[in-house]
Amino acid sequence: MSTVQGRLRIAVQKSGRLADRSLDLVRDAGLRVIKGNNDLLYRVENYPIDLLRVRDDDIPTFVADGVCDLGIVGENVLEEGRNGGANAEVVMPLGFGRCTLKLAVPPTLDYAGPMSLNGKRIATSYPRILQRYLDAEGVKADIVVMRGAVEVAPRLKLASAICDLVSTGATLEANGLDARETVFESQAVLIRSPSGPEPALANLLESIVERMSGVVSSQGAKYVMLNAPRSALDAITAILPGAGAPTVMPLMGRDDAVAVHAVCQEAVFWETLEKLKAAGASAILVLPIEKMM
Repeated sequence: MSTVQGRLRIAVQKSGRLADRSLDLVRDAGLRVIKGNNDLLYRVENYPIDLLRVRDDDIPTFVADGVCDLGIVGENVLEEGRNGGANAEVVMPLGFGRCTLKLAVPPTLDYAGPMSLNGKRIATSYPRILQRYLDAEGVKADIVVMRGAVEVAPRLKLASAICDLVSTGATLEANGLDARETVFESQAVLIRSPSGPEPALANLLESIVERMSGVVSSQGAKYVMLNAPRSALDAITAILPGAGAPTVMPLMGRDDAVAVHAVCQEAVFWETLEKLKAAGASAILVLPIEKMM
C-alpha cells in the first residue's frame, strides 16, 4: 500500500531513455500532470495521483515495497533487481524502450559460441542476468561489474568480452566490438505493488491500468474501411494485417458488395493496400486510432 494516504503513487524514470515516453503514456491515459516545487514529485491535477520521478533501478524496489502502487521500468532493470524477497508484479509490456542485452567480443577473440568464453572475464552492468545466462549455457567465466562505459573493458584489458545493452549497435561498432549472443530482450513494462492500494483507491488504480492498456493497444493500430465484392470477402479479410474478425455491412442498393471495417493491430503498408485493391477492394481508407478500450 502506498505510503501516502488517499493518493496513488506512480514511479517513473527521472531521466534516461524511458523518461519522456513514460510521461507521454501517463498523459495519454488522461492524467494532467503538474510539475511540483521539486523535480522529484509531480502532481496529477484531475486525480489523487502523484508521480514519483526516481532513478530507474530504484523503481522495482519502490513498487515491491509499496512506496509506489505502479511503476514504469525496463524489463532489464526489473530482472536484474529480482531477489528472493517480494517482487513487483508485471502488469503488461508497454511496447517502447526496446533493447537487447548481448554478448559482444573484439575481432581478436576466436569466438565460436558461448563456450569460447569459458575461463574468460566478461564485463557487464547486469551481473545477475549474465550469471543466469552463463549457468544455463554451462559457461564458467569471471564477471567484472562495471557501472558505465562497459564497452571500453576489452580495450583496457579489463575483460575479454562484454555483456551490454544494444539498441542500434553504433556504440559497439565505434569500440570495435561485434555483437554475438542475445542474453536478454527488454522493453518498458508496467509493474504494480503486490500489496495493492488502499481500498478506496482500488477502482482508480484499475481504471488507470485499463486506460494505459488502451493506449498501448492503439499504438501502431489503424482503422481500415473499404468496399469489397461479396465474392472476394474471404480473400480480402485474409490480407488485412492482424485484423481478427472485421465488421461487414451491406451497401445500400448493392447485393453484390459490402462495406468492411477493421481494426488492424499490425502495420498497414502501401503494399497491403495494393494487395487489397488487386483482390477487388475499393474506396480504401486507413485512419489512425487515438484511443482504444
